[in-house]
Amino acid sequence: MVAASAIRIVPPGRPLRGKLELPGSKSITNRALLLAALSKGRSLLTGALKSDDTRYMARALQQMGVQVEEPTETSFVVTGTGALAVPETPLFLGNAGTAVRFLTAAVAARVPGEVVLDGDEHMHKRPIGPLLSALAALGVKASAPTGCPPVTVEGTGHLAGGEVRIDAGLSSQYVSAVLMAAGCADAPVEIALQGSGLDARGYVDLTVATMQAFGGEVQAEDTMRWRVQPKPYVATDFYIEPDASAATYPWAAGVLTGGGIDVGLDPMAFSQPDAKAWQMMTLFPHMPAEIDGSQMQDAVPTLAVLAAFNQTPVRFVGIRNLRVKECDRISAVSTELNRICPGLAREDGDDLIVNGDPTLAGQSRPTRIETYSDHRIAMAFALTGLLIDEITILNPACVGKTWPGYWDALRGLGVELVAE
Repeated sequence: MVAASAIRIVPPGRPLRGKLELPGSKSITNRALLLAALSKGRSLLTGALKSDDTRYMARALQQMGVQVEEPTETSFVVTGTGALAVPETPLFLGNAGTAVRFLTAAVAARVPGEVVLDGDEHMHKRPIGPLLSALAALGVKASAPTGCPPVTVEGTGHLAGGEVRIDAGLSSQYVSAVLMAAGCADAPVEIALQGSGLDARGYVDLTVATMQAFGGEVQAEDTMRWRVQPKPYVATDFYIEPDASAATYPWAAGVLTGGGIDVGLDPMAFSQPDAKAWQMMTLFPHMPAEIDGSQMQDAVPTLAVLAAFNQTPVRFVGIRNLRVKECDRISAVSTELNRICPGLAREDGDDLIVNGDPTLAGQSRPTRIETYSDHRIAMAFALTGLLIDEITILNPACVGKTWPGYWDALRGLGVELVAE
């Protein structure tokens, strides 16, 4: 973890080439940790991510009686009984959205008592009301007076079956949370979407695949409905693929500098939806006039930084959910791009328009980038410093949420970083 309060990136002035090792997928790691905890027996999770978000999940599971060991830097050994005990203190989950949402549903199904789930000041702004409404249909008593954490769940150790409708307009994680908990229900659960569709559907597909790996019985009946049969999860050894969202940064670094960086896995081989961003990157500096970010939301800040150097403007659509991530990423990206060059970006409703300006490359634009304690803002905007001199990233340690070794990875590619 970086101790400096700021890091200035020195443009390398040459194509970046090389190979680096990506961290494991955060999305898959936290799903696998939970499902292993809900299984009876010992599961070995390899290729796992060790970061703030996954450690919050692991510690919360330990508070509920699950044995979680870390034999290596990329593995967990999880020994579960299929049940979760009442924790003695509230579960503190930082700003880990996956952890707080997945565990809210899981404790409702498996903890026979009251559980409080809380987080930091940023978590207190992340909506959870739609998930609680969905769980209420399955007999769960839970409350969050502000509509955001802290959440109090009055668990019974059981989850009723039946049909539940979920408004997933703000987050696909609500669907994933109910899907995984439904495997522990007393009867089959039918999950149906409210509204016209689901952004970030690929993450729900990840949930289904991980459930099936742990013996869960779940199937998609159509694009708006899933059916889960109650069936005990089975402990298993499980490999976690590298993080596709993390891959977008070295991919973009190679594209921006005219080089190429090998992340150890072909872009088309990822199962995670953010890998789709690679197809847009291959078009740089002639990216399309409109990019639908709905199915690759965490990659949008990276693509927006690329778009800042594109030959023509790019409008990002389908990204309204970015307003309720670790920060309001639409506003943050627009604000910080304009901090570098006034007029470089603007918001249009929930769309983001980036006015490409390839002449920025090679300029000196002394700018201190606010990161809003958001790892993706820090990692994406570090890329601007590969082409523009005097770019400084504030609070660089926030990358520890998903990629603690990010700055070391850049150094490994030959990028000079000056700590301030």
